[in-house]
Amino acid sequence: MGRRLLTDSFFKHTMTVGGISVIVAVSAIFFYLASVVVPLFMAPSVDKRSQYAVPGGGQATLAYTGEEQREIGSRVGTQGSVTFFRFDSGEVLSETLLPVPAGVEVTSAAVGERRSYSQGFGLSDGRVILAKQGFAVSYPNNRRLITPELSYPLGEQPLVVDPRGQPIRLLGVQQSDDGSTIAALTVDGRLLVSAVNVTTNPITGEAKSEVQQSEISPVPAGVRQLYIESKQRELYVLHGDRSLARYDISNKTAPRLLETVEIAPAGQRVTALAMLSGGFSLIVGTDRGELAQWFPVRVEGTTFALKRIRGFDPMPAAVTALAPEFFRKGFIVGDAQGHLGSYFATSQRLLFRERLSDQPLVALGVPPRGNGYLAQDQAGRVYSAAVENHYPEVSFSALWQKVWYESYEEPDYVWQSSAANADFEPKFSLAPLTYGTIKAAAYAMAISVPLAILGAIFTAYFMSSRMRTVVKPTIEVMEALPTVVLGFLAGLWLAPLVENNLAGVLLSILLLPASMILAAYVWHLMPAAIKDRVAPGWEAALLMPVLVFVVWLTFQIGHPIEAAFFGGDMPNWLSNELGIKYEQRNSLVVGIAMGFAVTPTIFSIAEDAIFSVPKSLTSGSLALGATPWQTLMGVVLLTASPGIFSAVMIGLGRAVGETMIVLMATGNTAVMDFSIFTGFRTLSANIGVEMPEAGVGETHYRLLFLSALVLFAFTFFVNTLAELVRQRLREKYQTI
Repeated sequence: MGRRLLTDSFFKHTMTVGGISVIVAVSAIFFYLASVVVPLFMAPSVDKRSQYAVPGGGQATLAYTGEEQREIGSRVGTQGSVTFFRFDSGEVLSETLLPVPAGVEVTSAAVGERRSYSQGFGLSDGRVILAKQGFAVSYPNNRRLITPELSYPLGEQPLVVDPRGQPIRLLGVQQSDDGSTIAALTVDGRLLVSAVNVTTNPITGEAKSEVQQSEISPVPAGVRQLYIESKQRELYVLHGDRSLARYDISNKTAPRLLETVEIAPAGQRVTALAMLSGGFSLIVGTDRGELAQWFPVRVEGTTFALKRIRGFDPMPAAVTALAPEFFRKGFIVGDAQGHLGSYFATSQRLLFRERLSDQPLVALGVPPRGNGYLAQDQAGRVYSAAVENHYPEVSFSALWQKVWYESYEEPDYVWQSSAANADFEPKFSLAPLTYGTIKAAAYAMAISVPLAILGAIFTAYFMSSRMRTVVKPTIEVMEALPTVVLGFLAGLWLAPLVENNLAGVLLSILLLPASMILAAYVWHLMPAAIKDRVAPGWEAALLMPVLVFVVWLTFQIGHPIEAAFFGGDMPNWLSNELGIKYEQRNSLVVGIAMGFAVTPTIFSIAEDAIFSVPKSLTSGSLALGATPWQTLMGVVLLTASPGIFSAVMIGLGRAVGETMIVLMATGNTAVMDFSIFTGFRTLSANIGVEMPEAGVGETHYRLLFLSALVLFAFTFFVNTLAELVRQRLREKYQTI
């Protein structure tokens, strides 16, 4: 007796420890996932603030910038001075004056794309000097030394832009390794475009310059600003209060007007204009503090029209300055009351806003990594700070709602974590991945649930004991097949088979259930002498040849049907005639393969639940005059319903978390399409594909953990709901 009590106590405590360990393990997984994900949604931090007088002084400020380590800042003056200074203290390190010829004055200035570090200066004799900043990094005595420098891509001799020698009133410049483009408005109202293409002889290394020039006519009235996009194919001219003219300058000798657009609401004046990194989007600020993003959208063929894409939380006062980041789609804004705001375009987020001064901010700058800012107010004070802003791309709308990305014709759900160039706009929508996960599970369950449940009912209730001892272990062995093998077969064998026999496969799906019912009805009409020759519970064995024959027949007649009605190629007919896209590795293939993988799990649990119904219940029901079918429907299934429901929920969990089959049997395209003939990408497959290439701690890396957290939350919710339903069913039918 004492030994039994000791054994009972041991196993009781063992089970308690095991249960608590499971809870602790699941909680630890959740908190670990959450710890990686939470930083995505934390607000940026701003520290290491300082303020100082304008470095260099003496000239109005054109722009601020800095190098990527945030050690050295630079200030470009409107009269051709470039001052390098300590980012955090304003201590001047060096100051360089451009080689402006004697007797000539700087009459205008402009900056190119931030990442190019280029500035242009228009002179009073119709010429232009193009300068480019640089920061050389060396390591003398194993210590980093950053040396600022200034170069002249077109040479120190100014480039003649206006042969008439008229002073240049407004300037727009853009410089790259392939050449430079300059747009200039002269004081006599002419708008000139000049392009300098530099080619280098690969053998001698000799550089050769080719200059192309043209004049735009007529010139819009009241021109206030000129912008050339980074690829030097389009020119934007801001004129009047709110009008923007867009010119095609891809042929520098023949510019042409594409359109003129009002880029601010009626009654408002555009007070600041900037181009985001990549040179595709414009950020527009108005005298009422409103901010909006515009970019060209394809409207028909190769025709693009400039459209307002999104607005941002307005600034408290009129926008006075804008500065984009070097590589990301972020920008900072200054207003007339001294507020500084930081925004990110794609996620439509206001990252932070603070008041730096009681004077208007007139010039702004951002280091290449976007990890700080420089802001100058009208009183000549410069404010600098370090900014920790690692995940501006993430917001609820960017993750779960449609986003209008650059070069897209309309808002869409897109997951695209990488691209081949630095102009890439992150596309981190989890919606298509979650949709793909649900789609995969839905098709898998649509195939596996009827097969597994109906098979479990027949095996447990109607099949003979001898046949059951063969069937049940065979199906359970199927559960042990590695999913990588199933995915391999699905991708390399099943997918081509379905594509080449699409009509036959669809006919099989339709005719197999009908043939089973028809075969059962025919068997019912058979004479008793024939039916008595088959032992009860062995009828299913007779059905196997029928099913094999139906599959063979549908495949045989499928090709003639395709030839007669679908031009001999049903996938192409669907695409060309109905506009239904067909992909070889599609949802139908995945549904069949995942259904094959999930069916044994559901079958085994459901069959055990049905077989475990006490024989006394079925015997009592039959003794009271109920037929076997009435007993099955009114007693057996109700009693076994908690177990059957659990089987379905466990199968659903297996389908939701499946990785290898989805990875190998679909095209892994993250699309929002419920068509059975297209592929998809699931959360689990996306994690499997992209986790090895994700940089630890980066946005991409943490979003993959967020995907895992979404999967965790989904399965936790489904399992919790399933347990509640199962308990309710058990309480409801335990008195049967």
